[in-house]
Amino acid sequence: MMRPQNNSSRIQPDRAQCFLKKLFLTTFLCVMGATSVMASTLRFPALVEATTQEHHTGKVIFTELVTPDIAAAKQFYARLFGWTFQDTQNGTTVYSEAFLNGHPVAGLIHRTVPAGEHKQPAWLTFISVGDVDAVKETALKKGAKILFGPRDMPDRGREAVFADPQGAVFAVLASTSGDPADVLAEPGEWVWSSLITRDPDTDAAFYQELFNYEVFDLSSDKTAQHFLLASGNFARASANTLPTSRADSHPHWLNYVRVKDTVNMAAKAVTLGGRILVEPRVDRHGGKIAVVADPQGAPFGLIEWPDDESGKVSR
Repeated sequence: MMRPQNNSSRIQPDRAQCFLKKLFLTTFLCVMGATSVMASTLRFPALVEATTQEHHTGKVIFTELVTPDIAAAKQFYARLFGWTFQDTQNGTTVYSEAFLNGHPVAGLIHRTVPAGEHKQPAWLTFISVGDVDAVKETALKKGAKILFGPRDMPDRGREAVFADPQGAVFAVLASTSGDPADVLAEPGEWVWSSLITRDPDTDAAFYQELFNYEVFDLSSDKTAQHFLLASGNFARASANTLPTSRADSHPHWLNYVRVKDTVNMAAKAVTLGGRILVEPRVDRHGGKIAVVADPQGAPFGLIEWPDDESGKVSR
């Protein structure tokens, strides 16, 4: 569903994205609470509308929002990005597929939070693999924890959810319909993913073991590390330092939506009931980025991305 992260020259959003306020403390509980939803008999939409044999191991191919108020979430993202939705329901389980200009861009799952519990809504990052069970074996040997699966999801493929050795939650998916093509995301679509973690070097090596990434060290100083994770000659994601000064921050994956104007879109998110977590600012490549949260608290990034920048990795 998610178009590829196609920019090797804009691979590292500014370190400001790291300064989140305890948003991922309860992501583990949120994902665990959603497993009963994902394990139901609900049939999930195929990842690609027209089945292909295209597969890109290591590429972020899908994002899924687990939220306690799917109706409010749909209204927010529809008004912010122009997404439309198609709902599927089985009993009390509701799943909604998001589209932009007819192309699928994300999935939303309703997860009711019992009274008295505090679980953080979150976007879950899915990374393409060819063999979910082999990835599980490697991940567990390298210190990861399994949160869900592996399990075959009707019409979707085989998937599993993990917490990496430093606690960042992510998912893997072997899509039965193929992966989205390597083309630049349009405004309103996901365009980049960053791993924010205490030890980027070690974590980059962990993901390299799982997805056979090429890892490029783009660190510019001694206080923070920045690594590019690439596969198939395309930049796929980055691994960045989580500041040690923030004891209330936790390792996490953060996904970015491509926008034309970060300042205006961040302000619009606020008018729609969201909030700004990291104020818009220029990253080191000249474009503006920001981190915001939807009205239920799920964080995501906004990033400007020129049309003329290639996703190919420059060596």
